[in-house]
Amino acid sequence: MDVHDRVTRSMNMKAVKSRDTGIEVALRKSLYHGGFRYRICPKNVLGKPDLFFSKYNAAVFVHGCFWHAHNCILFNIPKSRTAFWRNKLQRNVERDRYVLKQLAGSGIRVLIVWECSMRGKGRLPEGIPAQLASVWLKSSMPFGVIDQTGLKSFDLQCQIPKDTFDFQ
Repeated sequence: MDVHDRVTRSMNMKAVKSRDTGIEVALRKSLYHGGFRYRICPKNVLGKPDLFFSKYNAAVFVHGCFWHAHNCILFNIPKSRTAFWRNKLQRNVERDRYVLKQLAGSGIRVLIVWECSMRGKGRLPEGIPAQLASVWLKSSMPFGVIDQTGLKSFDLQCQIPKDTFDFQ
């Protein structure tokens, strides 16, 4: 059972931002100060990545661990309306996979920066996610992930590991 009534919960959910989040702004500022120039949420790039670097033909998505069902300490399925949330999060994951495949097909490189890399107990030291993003941008890696363990390269088939969306 939810601790809030429907109206209060609705107001809370409307207040959740989908862009210009704290972690996204922090990453943008660090990259900008590092000399990187980008477009924010360009409408002409599929999936409207949080950042698009034309010079590197690279899209960067800053994913919230809850909304994209990342298998980390920040993700827990809500205890109320569980079926609704399972369905909602599964659709988000499927959309993520679709967008990645489409971007890969058009030759765009993709980096996913998970919220847990910048927030929570296991986060990386301040500034490290931006440094890792900088390393990735300058590399030839087609796909990358930054999480609590650092920067990893991945192939398209493994974008979201099987256990990422593995809850009961």
